[in-house]
Amino acid sequence: MTRIYINDIGILCALGTGADAIADNLFNVAKSPLVKSNKYIAEKDVCIGKILDELPELDPTTPQIFQSRNNQALLAAYNQIKTTVEEGIERYGLDRIGIVLGSSTSGIDSGEQALKCFQEKGDFPQEYHYAQQEMSSPSEYLQNLNQTTGPSYTISTACSSGAKAVASAKRLIESGVCDMVIAGGVDTLCKLTLNGFNSLEAVSDDLCNPFSQNRKGINIGEGGGLFVISADKGEIEVAGVGESSDAYHFSAPDPTGAGAKKAMRDALAQAGITPEKVSYVNLHGTATKHNDDMEGKAVFEVFADKVACSSTKPFTGHTLGAAGAVELGICCLALTNSDGKLPKHINDGEYDDNIPKLKLVDDDFQLDAKPEYALSNSFAFGGSNIALVIKKVSQEGK
Repeated sequence: MTRIYINDIGILCALGTGADAIADNLFNVAKSPLVKSNKYIAEKDVCIGKILDELPELDPTTPQIFQSRNNQALLAAYNQIKTTVEEGIERYGLDRIGIVLGSSTSGIDSGEQALKCFQEKGDFPQEYHYAQQEMSSPSEYLQNLNQTTGPSYTISTACSSGAKAVASAKRLIESGVCDMVIAGGVDTLCKLTLNGFNSLEAVSDDLCNPFSQNRKGINIGEGGGLFVISADKGEIEVAGVGESSDAYHFSAPDPTGAGAKKAMRDALAQAGITPEKVSYVNLHGTATKHNDDMEGKAVFEVFADKVACSSTKPFTGHTLGAAGAVELGICCLALTNSDGKLPKHINDGEYDDNIPKLKLVDDDFQLDAKPEYALSNSFAFGGSNIALVIKKVSQEGK
């Protein structure tokens, strides 16, 4: 069996830009950076996970169809892994490098601004092009940037997109199609997303409150996570992938959690481990009533109350198509940070008694041993479920 590894990580979100900044804010500061904004939903202040760092400008020679804030966020993540990618290109060749990204917004905000201009002035702005908001834009932009010629595509399965990109990268390498894949996800804030979730009565005015009996919904966020993935041994192994599609409902999860349980169990089986080997589970944890009900039951049936869990969405917001990538990056940081700290679970302390009691990471939590395995859950509209298991590779195993 070909073992697949993460060789480098590029990441940004409301917590900051780069692994070091995000780890410091997540494990040491441990306070939510989310902010209130009335920019996105008319006459409503909502909490959002906005990228606060300045994004890099795209090269002036970049084709107009790729000019979007979403691709600026993608560039910020790519700049962090650029050297590793260039080394891979030199070693394997342009045709052996693949690109698989997840996104649900792409450049939709560019379209929103263009429509506003059309309504006010009767014409679209000169810099607007419809292709800026096509779902293929992120992967096409990245391939245009680094001139690779291997497989390149974008997955758009809502909140599971970024995680599914990593699963696809694993398969591309295992099947011999690619030697290296740049995989992950990127999504940026736009009015369409926030108003869509608001119409479902799923947006919280205040900081989201996962697994609390008082939870009122999600906070939308933005961010990006990119991974250089190959069969070259690295510090983190992509040990197991589990996917399922229960198709229970367009926007609501199966309340039994059957699809979520299957995804987690399949990921554990592919990794060849029992639930007891997992040190940390990053919950999908949206703080909506239906997701937390379902996920709590599913996680308890697989792990009982024996594994440390937390939702990191109060730190990042729900980054949608990037969530699976951003949160997998957080799992990598949890396995590799020298202090053995895990992401804290933030809520008001009033756990929902209708959900089986999970072992949530609080201020007093302490791991008994250095973490070796972590699992990250991502569940999306339409019943698209995925769980990823990663392993910290010991120095002896290198």
